[in-house]
Amino acid sequence: MSFLAFFKGYKKFGIFFSVLSVIILVIIYNILNVKQNLPIYQPGMVSEELVDSTIQYQLKYHKIADFSLTNQNGKTITQDDYKDKIYVADFFFTTCQTICPIMTGHMAEVQKAIMGDDDVMLLSHSVTPEIDSVAQLKKYALEKGVNDQKWNLVTGDKKQIYELARKSYLAVKTDGNGDQYDMIHTENFILVDKKRQIRGFYDGTKPEDIKRLIEDIETLRYFDKQ
Repeated sequence: MSFLAFFKGYKKFGIFFSVLSVIILVIIYNILNVKQNLPIYQPGMVSEELVDSTIQYQLKYHKIADFSLTNQNGKTITQDDYKDKIYVADFFFTTCQTICPIMTGHMAEVQKAIMGDDDVMLLSHSVTPEIDSVAQLKKYALEKGVNDQKWNLVTGDKKQIYELARKSYLAVKTDGNGDQYDMIHTENFILVDKKRQIRGFYDGTKPEDIKRLIEDIETLRYFDKQ
């Protein structure tokens, strides 16, 4: 029997074996790669526009700095309120008529998605603290359906908020240092893990980014349980 004739005799078996091998490899790949963990963002990994010049080249050990601000109920909010929590942070102001209403609506969607999860919270910083008093934040919170147990709207020292935006959350392109006429305005939502590390950036005006954010929160929760 020639080699060609031998091959023809086993052609069907060869095709079947090849298809079976591909199926097995796909199954193994899916089992081993159900979820990929999220990156840990460092200042050196982010556009220089978003990072204070003093930390632009830092490639490790970046964490959200300590803070002390006041929420919509007049309560002092610090990093201790977010200890061992995954949270989403953003920057807004109550009188904004452009992107803020869209962002707040999307943050409300995130709130709805995490309502049953005690490990996840939200944190929105006012960028016009001189306007956004506790009373103003409370009024806004009631209008927007903010749940006090899940979502803090905070006001406080403008320089501190500006420094958090530039040096901690790596989220703002605006130059300045938080003086009277400086304005922090960013569409970014920032996902922070339980170790105060940045795990993702999302455009708070885009529904597709909000969907991705909610999925990424689930990914962090999944790896927390491992």
